[in-house]
Amino acid sequence: MNKKQEVEKMTDIISKFITLVSYKLPKDVETKLKELSAEETNPLAKIIYETMEENQKLASELKRPSCQDTGVLQYFVKCGDNFPLIGQLDNILKQSVYKSTKETPLRHNSVETFDEYNTGENIGNGSPSIFWEIEEDSDKVEIYTYMAGGGCTLPGTATVLMPGEGYEGVVKFVLDRMTTYGLNACPPLLVGVGIGTSVETAAMNSKKALMRPVGSKNTNENAAKMEKLLEDGINAIGLGPQGLKGSKSLMGVNVVNTARHPSTIGVAINTGCWSHRRGKITFDANLNYEIGTHEGVTL
Repeated sequence: MNKKQEVEKMTDIISKFITLVSYKLPKDVETKLKELSAEETNPLAKIIYETMEENQKLASELKRPSCQDTGVLQYFVKCGDNFPLIGQLDNILKQSVYKSTKETPLRHNSVETFDEYNTGENIGNGSPSIFWEIEEDSDKVEIYTYMAGGGCTLPGTATVLMPGEGYEGVVKFVLDRMTTYGLNACPPLLVGVGIGTSVETAAMNSKKALMRPVGSKNTNENAAKMEKLLEDGINAIGLGPQGLKGSKSLMGVNVVNTARHPSTIGVAINTGCWSHRRGKITFDANLNYEIGTHEGVTL
């Protein structure tokens, strides 16, 4: 294949992958929802879980998005410096969104600010969002594709605490957000907490936290302890599925942390709704692909 054909092939594969993500949840999310449903004792909550399961069954059968809000497409890319299409990848990712928007179809969610018009393509100034990481001595590319919805992930929040507030301040910030906004994000939620040196580093960490599998733990012992404490605390609020009460409010809490300035503790929170539509696809230099989040799938 020449480069033009390679670009067309990769665009087509990613477009089909976006479609898959829109209607089929990743395996870890499916498994956790079944677990929460089996543990639930509240009669209304059990009905809601049964409705969620039926919703996903129909979405898969009809190959149609499982939620009307197909979100803003966000890509988290780890690209090897020797990947042959590194120079074309930005455009490939954007055109994949456009192609999937037409063919799936996806709801048009890109509105140009101030001009206030919908592009009708899910492509706009800075949309889709593409976050890059370059890997040395690699010819592969790893792409997390995420549908960030208007009710859950997009209304994230971040702040910078003074060091005297300590990690207790982090917990207070998260719990304040969950008690005032949590039920609007369609529980049970996957909560991503980012800690860093500023609002932008914390915000990025909180998004990366949502790419981590449900049930995974931070490798730092103290961070893992915070994950468990926050999960217990938020579950105790009693939001339940869809915020209508129940024994559990969460699929889990994931914390991602990076180093900070001695005088600051940046903290951010983003929430993934029960229909946590994310997927991971990896390409080698020959555009052979591997899907790490959905089992038994061929695009």
